[in-house]
Amino acid sequence: MAKLYATINDRKDVVVLERPSPSAPWVPAGEHAADLVRTGPFTFSLVRQGRSHRVLILKEDKENGTVRLRVGARTYTVQLQDDRTKLMQTLGLDKATAQVKEIKAPMPGMVLNILVKPGDAVKKNDPILVLEAMKMENLIKAPGDATVSTVHAEKGKAVEKGQLLVSFG
Repeated sequence: MAKLYATINDRKDVVVLERPSPSAPWVPAGEHAADLVRTGPFTFSLVRQGRSHRVLILKEDKENGTVRLRVGARTYTVQLQDDRTKLMQTLGLDKATAQVKEIKAPMPGMVLNILVKPGDAVKKNDPILVLEAMKMENLIKAPGDATVSTVHAEKGKAVEKGQLLVSFG
């Protein structure tokens, strides 16, 4: 049975959500599934414990595992963690800052543009280069904060999957 751990508005207590199969809805542990119906792109109708609620998704941040939503007149920020993320936080590994050493090509393609040069300081998610693969342009971003030491890729040249593109020092 899959589990998620939900922290609501930075409260200390955690709500454990479970689902018996990948297609089943997430429900609080020990409870029956609530009646949840999508009524629009970001809106839902929720009936739980005999009460009806209108739910509006205000913002979803998949990278950080947070959802900001409004239920009725109240706004909530929900932090979601799976078993692995919860364990890493418990062990303190979520605070470890692994130094990024290199970026390799995620797929074969053609380097259309290089957006950094040696000596450039980059932050997480900064654009590094543009790789064309299967007639689509893919923006390759920095996986973490670092300084570019060497650009191995050449504009206009083909690269293979796993080929070294950029090294960081």
